[in-house]
Amino acid sequence: MRTVLAHKIALDPTPAQREFFQRAAGTTRFTWNWALAEWQDRYQHGEKPTGNLLKKVFNALHWEQLPWTYEVHRDATARPFADLQQAFRNFFKGRAAYPKLKKKGRCPDSFYVACDKLRLEGKTVTLPKIGPVRMREALRFDGQILGATVSREANQWDISLQV
Repeated sequence: MRTVLAHKIALDPTPAQREFFQRAAGTTRFTWNWALAEWQDRYQHGEKPTGNLLKKVFNALHWEQLPWTYEVHRDATARPFADLQQAFRNFFKGRAAYPKLKKKGRCPDSFYVACDKLRLEGKTVTLPKIGPVRMREALRFDGQILGATVSREANQWDISLQV
């Protein structure tokens, strides 16, 4: 059995990096809301939607209809489908409430970065499309990085690294 540890580290982003983080979090929130609405519509019409099906539909239309989604890295538009799939799985098993729309200012701003898209060097993490971002401390766990979530609490951006 593999143990997964997480280390939440405060970031010191530049103003341009803060703006990118806000756009990435907004794109993630938009994608979740689009996927939830599409899931509900398909479910009402008798289909049994999945996260992968909705992701294929979204990918087919967002190149032409939503070109602004390409301003952030692809994980911001890919991960919400897996998260929604898991949210519905938990709902149908009675472990969680029905998934809700995410409202700006009422839900935490965050986005996911896959392990193959980031690089750590001491107190610096290099993220896709934004480059190196200073961290306030180095990662204290050894092992393979499985992924990361960049999130905002109040006005502080953090990165949570899963090892």
